[in-house]
Amino acid sequence: MIPITDTIQLDDAELEWSYARSGGPGGQNVNKVSSKAIVHWPVANSPSIPMHVRLRFQRLFPTRITTEGILVLSSQRHRDQERNREDCLQKLTDMVREAATLPKPRTASKPTKSSKRRRLADKQHTSDVKQGRRWAGEE
Repeated sequence: MIPITDTIQLDDAELEWSYARSGGPGGQNVNKVSSKAIVHWPVANSPSIPMHVRLRFQRLFPTRITTEGILVLSSQRHRDQERNREDCLQKLTDMVREAATLPKPRTASKPTKSSKRRRLADKQHTSDVKQGRRWAGEE
């Protein structure tokens, strides 16, 4: 079990791992070793997370989830497979933790007296400037 929050834990059996060769510089080692870690997690029908977290997760990260509802994460930051695997797990836990925390509800507020005064003074100033541009006409 992978602990996410106090109430949410992911089951290791849900995660499907695959490995590939990393891109970029690295000499001969990069051509021989599959150090890039790729994790597939069926977020759409995962019993590990509650429904409200699942829906929020899908709304927050739509580009990371396939049409079948599978989250695909990869990491090739490090030179060895195990650290890339840990990096993928860290990314996954951070994403689920972000989806699990509810956003702070917005409290409606009224403008202050001074801001109302400033707004009206600015409007009056603009009006005066435009009034000064007017042509008086035939005299």
